[in-house]
Amino acid sequence: MGRALEIISGRVTFSNNAIVGLTMAAGDSLTVRNAPLESKVRLLNMWAILQLATGSVRLRSPRLHDNVQGLRFTTPVADPQPLFPMGVAQTLVPQDTLICEVQVADAAGDFENVALLLSYDGLPGADARLATWEDVQRRMVNIVTVENTIATAATGGWTGAQALNTTFDLLKANTDYALLGYHCSAQACAIAWRGADTGNLRVGGPGGIIQREMQAEWFKNLSLAYGLPLIPVFNSANRAGILIDIVQNENAAAVIVDSIFAEIGPTAK
Repeated sequence: MGRALEIISGRVTFSNNAIVGLTMAAGDSLTVRNAPLESKVRLLNMWAILQLATGSVRLRSPRLHDNVQGLRFTTPVADPQPLFPMGVAQTLVPQDTLICEVQVADAAGDFENVALLLSYDGLPGADARLATWEDVQRRMVNIVTVENTIATAATGGWTGAQALNTTFDLLKANTDYALLGYHCSAQACAIAWRGADTGNLRVGGPGGIIQREMQAEWFKNLSLAYGLPLIPVFNSANRAGILIDIVQNENAAAVIVDSIFAEIGPTAK
């Protein structure tokens, strides 16, 4: 039983200004994973990318503050920015099923996408390699970027899965790399990395193009803001099995992703 970080996503097709529940992406669920009750489960943040008009995103459950409005956020058009203050998490109850809904005046066929980022202090079967910024900073040797071009599909779920070393295969053999952040070339709801080093759960963040500095230090700042080990660490031996995929709407724009890694050694320099 170890720590885990997971990003999940769902979509609404044509809200038409009614409040509509998410259809979750394949493999994702709004039911909190079955962690021990004494183990802390946190909703670190959530965000959405809406089309055509400002709308609302709502998350509720009988186990949260209330089951009427719960967490309700006014969300601008095409702006997938975190809705929680950084460093403020909502505690969740294992096996509780959350209700997430969208309301927006959109057009027929529009997908409205939402992503949630959760952390588990102890999850049976999980063995994610997660570090604190203090540990990464102490062990950091070099900074390196890896570029991938992800061709997405118009399904509104996770698509385009591509191995990290598809375009550039330059990572040093049998070396650990901490994923500090990323950049992307086009709007998307979410970008995620997964592999053996993450317990085969997706870890990721929003796919906006406005606040690039936020994305560049996404995982670093998650760790600093929440005081938890939240920086994913990958070994280069697994690079062909480190997959990057994206949640994109029905427009299915391709996205270039630059993963920003810190090469880390076993001890401080």
